[in-house]
Amino acid sequence: MENTKETVDLKKIEEFRKKYADKIQDFILMDDTFLNAVFNDKKCAEILLSIILEKNLEVVEIKTQYNIQNLKGRSARLDIRAKDKAGKIYNCEVENSNDGAVPERARYNSSLIDAEELPKSIDWKQLPDTYIIMITRNDVLKGRKPIYHIERTIKELDKKPFCDRNYIIYVNSKIQDDTELGRLMHDFYCSNPKDMYNKTLADRAAHFKNNEKGEIEMCVIMDEIAQEAAQEATIKTAIEYCQDFGLTKNKAIKNIVEKYSLTENEATDRVNEHWK
Repeated sequence: MENTKETVDLKKIEEFRKKYADKIQDFILMDDTFLNAVFNDKKCAEILLSIILEKNLEVVEIKTQYNIQNLKGRSARLDIRAKDKAGKIYNCEVENSNDGAVPERARYNSSLIDAEELPKSIDWKQLPDTYIIMITRNDVLKGRKPIYHIERTIKELDKKPFCDRNYIIYVNSKIQDDTELGRLMHDFYCSNPKDMYNKTLADRAAHFKNNEKGEIEMCVIMDEIAQEAAQEATIKTAIEYCQDFGLTKNKAIKNIVEKYSLTENEATDRVNEHWK
């Protein structure tokens, strides 16, 4: 029985590799799937954050594709969420479209992190410093700058800093000059790890592209994403059917919970998203 299972697993792995091999070789760090795989590593996350923030820091916790919900049940999936030794929280997103990089997106992510980090028993002043970092394909702020730092100021006090310890940073990946940040952005567009400047990132990228174990890990990740996308499409169709047959939102939510084994919050989120 054990040998049969191993044979089935090996066949499945080989199918995955044939199906996804070319796509894996084409991946760059601007692709969410590859970004999450490469930076789900403390050392790589430290390099990313240290270069963008221009300071050394030690990452003690890293999560990629991290789901976070607000009190109403609406969720967001963060590309990268990290915590450093000082307790500061970092959310790093790669945005290939201008619509995904609007200021309200940064504001929303920031509010979700604050809500998660502040249990009822903790004082407001114990909120951690938060950094929302948007790495954008285009220069969405249109200033022709490599990086933009956004902080609240007090208008009537000659723009004195408000000191709420919430920082928003936009990185313009279009600028790939001969600076540490420019070289990092260059690396974000390399499909071949050998073309990367940063050796640590190159080694990590090569692990998923040129190493059998890493390739298999990447194939499994991609297959899980494909299955999830297929289920999401099915759920969307089911919600549309509920609406066509005149069901209320509450009944649609109940049906989605029962049929797809989602929590009530998850089902509510899907229904609100697809309800016309």
